[in-house]
This record gives sequence, C-alpha cells and structure tokens, in this order.
Amino acid sequence: MPAKPPVFVEVPDIVANLNTPGRRQTFVKLRARVEVADESQAKIVQAAMPRLLDLFGSYLRETRPEEIRGSAGTQRLREEIVTRSNLAIAPAKISDVLFVELVMQ
Repeated sequence: MPAKPPVFVEVPDIVANLNTPGRRQTFVKLRARVEVADESQAKIVQAAMPRLLDLFGSYLRETRPEEIRGSAGTQRLREEIVTRSNLAIAPAKISDVLFVELVMQ
C-alpha cells in the first residue's frame, strides 16, 4: 500500500514587528503552509488557526532580525514554529512548515 501524500494547510499572511533596539523598526512578512499527515489533522489545524496566528506573531515579535537571516536562521525559525505549534494543537501534529514568502524590511 503506497504512503498517503501529506496535506498542506495555508496559513494567512502574517506581518510582525521584529524585536529591534532603538527607534528603527524592522518588519517581517511571512506566508507559510503547514504540513500534516491527513485531512483530519488539517481540520484540527484550521480550527486552531487563530491560536496559531497568535503564536506565530508573538514569536516573531520577540525575534531579532539577525536571528532569522540566512539558511540557518530560517531553519531555526521553522523548528521553533513547528515545536510551538505542536504544543498548541496537540494531539494533532504538524510535521513541517514551508515558507512561501519570508521578507524583512
């Protein structure tokens, strides 16, 4: 029996103010999809989307711009979002976060 393909759930765009010292503000725009095992997990994620959006935004506001620059920073951001999201939606489980767009200004 072939493995079932994963299901991807679209996360609405998030714009957040990053944690920067001084007066100059840095914003990040994030568009992402989360990967789950099946449709039943996708329904749980969609029902919990307001909680996930709050969690993503809160985490980004605490993040400094240098923490998400480069591939290593992006990977850390992905791991943190997956870990925190899984705590928020347990017993459902997100296996990955795919960044469609990640822009800092």
